[in-house]
Amino acid sequence: MTDRFADSRLPDPSKSRAAAPGAPAPGATGAGGWVVEVVDEAAFAQLVEQSQSVPVVLDLWASWCEPCAALSPILEKVTADLGGRVLLAKVDVDKTPQIASAFGAQSIPTVVALVKGQPVPLFQGALPETQVRRFFDELLRAAATVGVTGVAASRGASPTPAPPLHQEGYDAIDRGDLPAAKAAFAKAVAHSPGDTVAKAALAQVELLERIDGAAGDAARADGVGATLEDTMAAADVDVASGQWAQGFNRLLSAMVGASPEDKETLRVRLLSLFDVAGPDEPTVAQARRRLAGLLF
Repeated sequence: MTDRFADSRLPDPSKSRAAAPGAPAPGATGAGGWVVEVVDEAAFAQLVEQSQSVPVVLDLWASWCEPCAALSPILEKVTADLGGRVLLAKVDVDKTPQIASAFGAQSIPTVVALVKGQPVPLFQGALPETQVRRFFDELLRAAATVGVTGVAASRGASPTPAPPLHQEGYDAIDRGDLPAAKAAFAKAVAHSPGDTVAKAALAQVELLERIDGAAGDAARADGVGATLEDTMAAADVDVASGQWAQGFNRLLSAMVGASPEDKETLRVRLLSLFDVAGPDEPTVAQARRRLAGLLF
């Protein structure tokens, strides 16, 4: 979630002189449309620059590692399916041990990401494709909240710029102006109701606004005399920390026996949190089914 990037505000990426995100950096060899092999520290430094525009996923591996051999093709497939929304960098820990050491990798495979130059731990060990996709989806949602939304071409092209209203919203988030970000994304949704990216970004900004200073309300949610507002505040905190099921279930449970007016308030909040989580989060489908049962 967004708390991973709380300290990742860096200078405007448009002012940097990074290589085009779709092109292998100097010292890296191409291994597919959006996959590079990092062979030295200079190549890694270029990837740090590229992460200003596109999330970079690092696969720390070795030729003798059997779990690595199982995971690598999955990472490459998921990267290819995302069509340039992420770059995958292969780091052989035997050839570049200093890079593995910099990330404190204790075992391999280890998968981490770079967003605006900041490391983001993802997972260790070989995972099935469905779980890998989940991690990539969460990375993309979190990266979007700090304006890292470029799309890299498979060879040499610059990232596709975000639509103007999207970029206006991302810039506002970068400077800490949540009301301006909310206005920009709301305008984008009004202009194009089918704009799922703007809709998700708007829901995330609204969540950030609500949880600012809401810790006291959330703390009262499990106590005697908790109000509807306390329950919704606690659900916001749950979702903001990635505890999707707990947040959804908190609101769904509150709907049982609620008045029609309160039930509608909870329904609207749930739909907003579904947008934050995204359609690929499996707990969303589960919560939607339970919500339908409560409403009908």
